[in-house]
Amino acid sequence: MTDKKPLIFPQPLREGDKIVFCSPAGTIKPQKVEAAADVLRREGWQVEIMPHALGKHGSYSGTADERYSDLERALLDPDVKAIICSRGGYGVVHILDRLSKLDLRENPKWIAGFSDISALHALMAVNGIASIHSSMAGQIMLGPDDPDNAALFGILRGERPAYTFDSHSFDRCGIATGKLLGGNLAVLADLINTPYDIIEPGSILFIEDVSEPIYKIERILYQLKLNGVLSKLNGLVVGQFTDYKPDDNHNDMYEMIRDMTAEYDYPVAFDVPVGHVDHNIPLIESAQVTLKVSPSGRNSLIFHREPMEK
Repeated sequence: MTDKKPLIFPQPLREGDKIVFCSPAGTIKPQKVEAAADVLRREGWQVEIMPHALGKHGSYSGTADERYSDLERALLDPDVKAIICSRGGYGVVHILDRLSKLDLRENPKWIAGFSDISALHALMAVNGIASIHSSMAGQIMLGPDDPDNAALFGILRGERPAYTFDSHSFDRCGIATGKLLGGNLAVLADLINTPYDIIEPGSILFIEDVSEPIYKIERILYQLKLNGVLSKLNGLVVGQFTDYKPDDNHNDMYEMIRDMTAEYDYPVAFDVPVGHVDHNIPLIESAQVTLKVSPSGRNSLIFHREPMEK
């Protein structure tokens, strides 16, 4: 569970501030990172691609030592204001314990990414530092006209978004306020009962996943039900679950999640544009939010500007 450390928001980025690209998990095509770096430079920021971000070691961008070295250097460099992860995949867990020994609160900076990067967001959350669940190099390379990129750049500059999105027939209406935590559900499930377990009572949990069978997601939700967390959420944001097939028990993933949460009374929003899809809205992990699930046809997720911000 997350500690009760006062929440720190990294400083807003200004023109000329430095952003670095790291690849703490899988390999990525160099041209994607280079194109994304050019977009950020045109936004007025300095950009550095870390030494092993474009490398290859099996399915990883580098050895565990190399990937750790890039992140350690970026996290401890006072000139770096934001770290953009180039892609997800698998591999952050290899370096999580070593990263946890760094003094992350001394010079906090934004970390952005999603998928396997959910493990890094969990690390930041337990250290009381906000981070950004967002698209990575492959989306950033599309430029500032992409609405999700524009929202990400706004957050980096200090804005707090307010999103509206379509309702879904499975929604459970209501209004809830709480700390927003979540990410890729399979990654977060592997961190349950570790020091990086962030799925906690009283939070608004957001979840997404890709290529996971329905029964595996149901099994994770049963784990959360049996450990008492699922019933004690303030709200649930169900993002995109993609690349799976119906099975003999459920026609679709949302139907199963609806049934798993039917006995609870907190608001649940389905089909929110978060996940392994082209439209992946950036979310500030650990921020206070208000979730409004309405019968009017439009739902909203509003981020608060908190008094403990630096």
